[in-house]
Amino acid sequence: MTTTLDNPRALLDLVGRELGRTDWREITQEQVGRFADATGDHQWIHTEPELAAAGPFGTTIAHGYLTLSLTPIVLAEVLAFDDLGMAVNYGTNKVRFPAPVPVASELRATVALTAAAEKPAGIEAVFTLTYEIRGGVRPVCVAEVVIVYR
Repeated sequence: MTTTLDNPRALLDLVGRELGRTDWREITQEQVGRFADATGDHQWIHTEPELAAAGPFGTTIAHGYLTLSLTPIVLAEVLAFDDLGMAVNYGTNKVRFPAPVPVASELRATVALTAAAEKPAGIEAVFTLTYEIRGGVRPVCVAEVVIVYR
């Protein structure tokens, strides 16, 4: 589901609301491998399926930061603007990874608008993204991200 707004200023009226939920997306070993190459994090729990099968999770798992790095895709799927100059990642207030993301699991995120304020740089919006895997009992990532829209 996508929430479409006229412009970023419209966010000011939506604080405290859930904006939408993404479709399910599979996390693949190839994707995890590319992330490992990009970040230099080749720990075996991410990149070695044979070793990971005997490890604590029974399979390879996605990097927590891979999950967090899906933020631009998640926001684009859930939120659109008819008139937008640009959006800038401003930061992250809080991130937790309460459960692992096994490779080949399906992941989705729910997006809520936690805060929004007009600042000299534009509309500063704080979103809470709650990622889950299909069949999971706990969120796999809960992140409070800040975006500035112009």
